[in-house]
Amino acid sequence: MYGRSPRDRHPLIFQTFEGLAPGEAMILVNDHEPRPLYYQFSVERADEFTWTYLEAGPEVWRVQIEKVAP
Repeated sequence: MYGRSPRDRHPLIFQTFEGLAPGEAMILVNDHEPRPLYYQFSVERADEFTWTYLEAGPEVWRVQIEKVAP
């Protein structure tokens, strides 16, 4: 995802999330705190995901985003 412009990243992440089955997860690796993405998920997919930090900076953030059953 590095190398993509910031405006392209969130739609790609949501597209990837949509392709997950309940119980499946994806790992997001980022070079900055992905809190704005968390807030977007909270608004757009409120009860459909879990968010778990696997690594929290300062150089790299890794977050597991799991799709949960509705």
